Amino acid sequence: MLSKNKIKLIRSLQTKKGRETEKCYVAEGDRIFKELIQTNSKIIEIIALPEWIEQNKPLIKNIPFETASRDELHAISSLTTPQSVLCIVAIKGPTLVIDDLSSQLVIALDRIQDPGNMGTIIRVANWFGIHSILCSNDCVDIYNAKVVQATMGAICKTDIFYCDLANTLQYYIQKTNNPIYGTFLEGENIYTCSLKQSAIIVLGNEGNGISHEIEKTINSRITIPSFNSSVAVESLNVSIAASIVCSEFKRRIILA
Repeated sequence: MLSKNKIKLIRSLQTKKGRETEKCYVAEGDRIFKELIQTNSKIIEIIALPEWIEQNKPLIKNIPFETASRDELHAISSLTTPQSVLCIVAIKGPTLVIDDLSSQLVIALDRIQDPGNMGTIIRVANWFGIHSILCSNDCVDIYNAKVVQATMGAICKTDIFYCDLANTLQYYIQKTNNPIYGTFLEGENIYTCSLKQSAIIVLGNEGNGISHEIEKTINSRITIPSFNSSVAVESLNVSIAASIVCSEFKRRIILA
């Protein structure tokens, strides 16, 4: 049986304040557990059904664990349908070094608010081999439970940095002289313009796009053209736009 203190701790991790205080977050589900193991993430403790523990003993090794009933997992889970395993995971704190980004293709996110969008963008970045993401300080917390689930384990494989995005982009330009691309409704057609692989791609807020402050740092405006002249939608969902943009950038490597 889980103690009241353990239940209180896990529930506290459903808040940003709790995660910042304890320096850990919750990841739920067998798939994410296996991604955590593969990436050598620091799992502080596992709470799972007895049968799950028995089936996964070879993977657990020296990780502390505690068994729980389905009712107990339901009480501490943030999901509508609780999984068989819940992991308490240490928050990793990578140090942002601009020089390390100079030869990479990097995504920068300006005020992304929706957890589903954030998680999907992280998953998209991982799929296309993009290892670093810059987030403005007012983006949704990546360790929000909905974000973690939406990444489907990609959160373990991506370095994500919160920063003063405008200042960071200005410093990046001065340090590297690489282009900073921004996605806009009006810009160069992404399918015909020149795209460099050492660069930053900026994606903006769901409702308001890229802020004026960030826009001033962008030296290459790109757009995903619509092929339907009667389309009523004004813009694409940001996570869909991220998928298309990343795909086109990586496609150019094949064509080069």
